Order: sequence, then C-alpha cells, then structure tokens
Amino acid sequence: MNQPAMSIRIQAACSELIWAVRLNLMWILFTLAGGVVLGLGPATVAAYTLARRHVRNETFQVWREFWTVYRREFVRASLLVLPGAAAAVVLVGDYLYFSALGPGVGALRIGTFVALIALAAVGAYVGPLYAHYDLPLWAYWPKAAQLALVRPASTVLLLLPLSAIVYATSAAPVLAPVISFGAWIYLNTWLGLRFFQENEARLHSKGDS
Repeated sequence: MNQPAMSIRIQAACSELIWAVRLNLMWILFTLAGGVVLGLGPATVAAYTLARRHVRNETFQVWREFWTVYRREFVRASLLVLPGAAAAVVLVGDYLYFSALGPGVGALRIGTFVALIALAAVGAYVGPLYAHYDLPLWAYWPKAAQLALVRPASTVLLLLPLSAIVYATSAAPVLAPVISFGAWIYLNTWLGLRFFQENEARLHSKGDS
C-alpha cells in the first residue's frame, strides 16, 4: 500500500475514534443531566440516532442535534430503554450475589449468566432498530428478540465487540468515561444497519423470485 493511501486510512481511523469519544461524552453528560434514571433512555436514543446519521455520512451540528433528539424522545426513549436497563441491573446483581455464595448455587449462577447474555443479545438490536425503523413502541423488543433468534450469526457478531469493550473497560476502567459507551453505540449501529440492509435485500430477493 502506498504512502498516501496509508495516510488517508490513518486519518479516517483517527476521525472515527474522535467521533466515538465525542459520542461517549455526549451520552454521559446527557445521561447525568437527566439524573441518570431519567436521562439514560433519551441519551441512548439520541446517541443511536446520531450514530446512524454519521454512518450514513450525513452532515449535522452534533450537540444541537443530540439535544433536539434528547428532548423530543424523552418519554418514548425512557419507556423503551428503562425496562431493559432495569432487567440488566437485576440480573447483574443476582449473578454477583450467587457468585458470592459459592459453588453450591452454581446452577443459579449459570442460569442468571445465560439470561444476561440473552438480554444482551436482544438489547443489541433495540438501539439500531429504533434509530432505523418507525415501529410502534411496544414492537421494538419483540422484533429485536425475533432477529436475535433467526439470525444467530449476526447476533454473535454483535456480541463480540460488546464483549471486547466490556473486557477492555474492566481491565482499564478509565476507558468508560473516555470512549467505551460511544464506541459500543457506534459499532453496534454500524453493524446493525448492515444486518438490516442484508435482511431487507434477502426479503426483497425472495419477493421477486
């Protein structure tokens, strides 16, 4: 590869890295602005919405658009995100509790871990689905569960970057306030949109056959 091409690739990678850092910062600040509980849903939906627009190479004022989506989606986003977040908190708490009890409750610990992985698999589709499709609010989680089941290879590919980010953040907690959340939302959106495009192309092909 020649020098100019390598330089362009490095610049593009740095640009995407900076974007993930900015997205991470906005997500944290707006989550905290809502007192965490009330801010989590709209901040997450705003981050996914802007990530989708960035993936599609749209040009926009980042902070202004984040605030616009945050304000507009405040109630709907909370109803979308908070049930899953609450379930995740309960499952993580149960897993830590059973782990502390020792091997005597190994089956409960494993069952909780499996449930947590299943929730992560379904949840990995919810953000990209909400940003990309206009569905009734109640339909996003069932649709995400359907996709997680019928497209296991795609689901595994979605979970791989999540696992890597969780591992890296647990090893270096300083990554959390710097890039972890933004990197996950960006990668999750990028992968999700491609899976949706492949699924739409497949369905279209079947319809034409």
